[in-house]
Amino acid sequence: MKLDNKALLLYAITDRTWLKEKTLPEAVEEAILGGATFIQLREKNLDYEEFLKTAGEVKAVTDKYNIPFVINDNVDVAASIDADGVHIGQSDEEIKTVREKLGFNKIIGLSAVTVEEAVKAEQSGADYIGAGAIFNTSTKLDADTVSFETLKEICDAVSIPVVAIGGISKDNVLELIDTGIAGISVVSAIFAQDNIKNATLELLNLTKQIIK
Repeated sequence: MKLDNKALLLYAITDRTWLKEKTLPEAVEEAILGGATFIQLREKNLDYEEFLKTAGEVKAVTDKYNIPFVINDNVDVAASIDADGVHIGQSDEEIKTVREKLGFNKIIGLSAVTVEEAVKAEQSGADYIGAGAIFNTSTKLDADTVSFETLKEICDAVSIPVVAIGGISKDNVLELIDTGIAGISVVSAIFAQDNIKNATLELLNLTKQIIK
């Protein structure tokens, strides 16, 4: 799948710990119906078989709506279900190795907290950068923070799209105006909400105000 920058506008990362009676595929579908433009499956505590099963179920939903779908960290799962790509961190496999496993038509995103990391990611063949954490986040307690100034510098330093991540919500998203980002990436701002569809729609409308 060729990455369209517009697909990064509202990038939703799953977290089943917030869900109540809903299944994860149901929650993902609600987010897509509310306007989520990109889905990442993030599962840190599932064994391989359960991860694979969950990934296949979520992919059926994203395929239905033609929404880009990537797997967090687990390249083997992404390859097994033919996901659209992966998102990896600085300590994960090299992009070159991931490309060899997945193929050159897949999306690879890489996390970065400095300009140097972002530039290296682009040079290595990343399709987009996930920059953050921008605000304090309860989802990833060990996340390094990235200032607005650094976020702008990252956006200026690379030609690939940059997505801001970390503690972003409807209450602070407008602060990201004029940073140069292609979109925002959120977890609890969508999946921790009682009405996922409405929460996603509200966040989408706010994000459209800062990204033209």
